[in-house]
Amino acid sequence: MADRVLEVVSSEGRVAVSGGDGTLSLTVNALCGEQWADPPGVAMLPSGSACDFIRTFGLSRHLGEAVSRLGTDQWYDIDVGSLEGEWGRRFFINVAEAGVGAAAAETAARLPGWVGAARYGLAFAARLPRFPRATVTVEGVRRTLKAEALAVIVANAQFFAWKWNIAPKANLVDNRLDVQIFTPRKSQLPVAVPKIIKGMHLKERWVQRRSWESFEVITDPPWPVEADGDMVGYTPMKVSSIPAAIRFKI
Repeated sequence: MADRVLEVVSSEGRVAVSGGDGTLSLTVNALCGEQWADPPGVAMLPSGSACDFIRTFGLSRHLGEAVSRLGTDQWYDIDVGSLEGEWGRRFFINVAEAGVGAAAAETAARLPGWVGAARYGLAFAARLPRFPRATVTVEGVRRTLKAEALAVIVANAQFFAWKWNIAPKANLVDNRLDVQIFTPRKSQLPVAVPKIIKGMHLKERWVQRRSWESFEVITDPPWPVEADGDMVGYTPMKVSSIPAAIRFKI
């Protein structure tokens, strides 16, 4: 994928990607791993099983509408997130996470395609009972957060896991990432999850939220980490925002 993307982009600095969030993420990783005089342009033709990223823009999943946008001059310079850990460096354009959500994403990827939109919910329910809470430390430049938690979400955009409005205040152009630490008891989740899906959870006591340019996430014990739905490794990880790294077609 990386070599093919770079070959296509080399002359014009622009590429159209047909697929879902995973395909878009692989494309962004190929592009951000190179040096460009100007931000490379990316257009998304939504045809994958999950296309949550474009929901932040309010764009339709209708393929014909996406194709019609290719001829316009409407581009939007957006930030990209970066994760660094024992796996090396991984870029993400939508949402990354550590904890039970990452474990669920790992399981969801193994479920058959016919499961459809229920995939993440079923995987979450399967992994939750035995998933260990951890002592989580998030070290920012000026402040450190610490809590016993189930998950840490790092959002560049607003939606993930098939329409979950996980970060309603995330902003793709502010050179910051929306970081949320989730601390509910497992017994609270039947009430908490519907609020999270609708983006109505930010005022709850079991959420700590900050908007930071860079920080480090440390957990004891180590937690699985995913980026745009793909497992990448385990905590600890360093997280940062790369401003205006991609020019996205809207």
